[in-house]
Amino acid sequence: MSLIHAVVLAAAAETEHNTLPMPPLLFGIITLAVFAVLGIVMFSYRNVANRHRQVSGKPGGDGSGHGTAHFG
Repeated sequence: MSLIHAVVLAAAAETEHNTLPMPPLLFGIITLAVFAVLGIVMFSYRNVANRHRQVSGKPGGDGSGHGTAHFG
């Protein structure tokens, strides 16, 4: 028996049993659900800086002044 033949037989023996704790499709479904929840959390912080005008007193609201025109 050659070395290549032994490696092929060892690789075939390793792939015969499934050691995953759940079906592979369930991993994808869980991953998509986690990313959807994280996307909703990130979306909830959209435009938060512009809601707090009293923080800086400037129309931009975030203290940067990007919401005002400084051309004159």
